[in-house]
Amino acid sequence: MFNNWNNVSSDTRNDLVFEGRNQAYGAYPIRKEYNKRITFIVCGLLVLSIALSGLKYLLDNKKDDALDKDVKLDVTQIDLTPPAEKNEPPPPPPPPPPPVAETIKFVPPVIKEDAHEDEPPPPQEKVAETNVGTTTQAGSGEDVVVPGDGDGKAGPVEEKAPEIFTVVEQMPEFPGGPAEMMKYIQKNIHYPEVAKEAGIQGRCFVKFVVESDGSISNVEVLKGVTGGADCDKEAMRVVKSMPKWSAGKQNGRSVRVWFNLPIVFRLQ
Repeated sequence: MFNNWNNVSSDTRNDLVFEGRNQAYGAYPIRKEYNKRITFIVCGLLVLSIALSGLKYLLDNKKDDALDKDVKLDVTQIDLTPPAEKNEPPPPPPPPPPPVAETIKFVPPVIKEDAHEDEPPPPQEKVAETNVGTTTQAGSGEDVVVPGDGDGKAGPVEEKAPEIFTVVEQMPEFPGGPAEMMKYIQKNIHYPEVAKEAGIQGRCFVKFVVESDGSISNVEVLKGVTGGADCDKEAMRVVKSMPKWSAGKQNGRSVRVWFNLPIVFRLQ
């Protein structure tokens, strides 16, 4: 009995304490339902903990799966090396000289007393078959057509443009060498404001011809800056403004040479 008396939630003790009192409200129903409430609360907390742990586990697994699906590594490589220079085939041999037409030198008539001793003139049939020229020469036997304007005068002959080389014995050079050329570019180039504000950077490859007198011509962009058309235009402008170079030489003579120049646009 004493063990039940020391237990606050004991039904025996509660019946003795609240005997003859109103048991409809107050401490009696609280003590009466104490064990049930404690058991319900503990079980509810246990079930809630298990449910939260399971939910966290499911969310973590789903998040890892989404990351595995969405994250992809881009391994695309961009080749910024300048294209290799192509060795152009040697020029074709010059065409053979045209066949020589047979001619008879025209000499104004001269009256001589001893004309009978000289060689008799060629017959009329021979003169009709042969062209008249300033000298007498034997022909090659082939027909010769000389361009003219109809009055017997030779017409103009179109000259062939000089060949443009890719590699020569002595390559063209900027006055003072490559170091001076880089100083010139850094001093004269202006970073386009539109490209600067957009954060555009890159390398522009400019191709041009160094003429036999050292001047620059045929300036064009071989490979430009991605998304930076203004940078390409600025690179062409700087190249066109360069002073005359030392011309390239082949077999001791000045020739026209192609030249590739990379110009870098980098924000500091």
